[in-house]
Amino acid sequence: MSTLWRPAYVAIGSNLQSPRDRVLEAMQRMSALSGAPPLRSNLYASQPMGPQDQPTYINAAVGLLTQLGARDLLNELLGIERSMGRSRQERWGPRVIDLDLAWMVDSAVNEPGLTVPHPGVSIRNFVLYPLADIAPTIKIPGMGVVLDLKLKVGGDGISVLE
Repeated sequence: MSTLWRPAYVAIGSNLQSPRDRVLEAMQRMSALSGAPPLRSNLYASQPMGPQDQPTYINAAVGLLTQLGARDLLNELLGIERSMGRSRQERWGPRVIDLDLAWMVDSAVNEPGLTVPHPGVSIRNFVLYPLADIAPTIKIPGMGVVLDLKLKVGGDGISVLE
């Protein structure tokens, strides 16, 4: 752990076992990783990416202030997923919870098992819409400003819940 505090942004998704409740639970669990109350986006309903024969997703984003490095933060997020019953079976399949480290300021990483910023951020409206709620003006290196990216991908298949 470093002494430097930096913002990190986590994309959240669930479409199993009361997905709205699972997203809210994950937000609560992540608050223990932050040095200040986390920023929380609205909740969104979105169509699944990949196989369409699965329930609608509930998505959100959280902004954390953390002293953890990107790898340590990812390990904490994976621990939350495991403790909530996540099992990785089918790519883009249904899941109890999915926590993706979307971006962490001054922490670009490209190594086995960890790419920050997350490579799908700039093309996924179910990540960009929640992220724009809490950090519309951040610039994601190599991709652009969140609000501009949101406008570019459009809102097909996504709607705000609250």
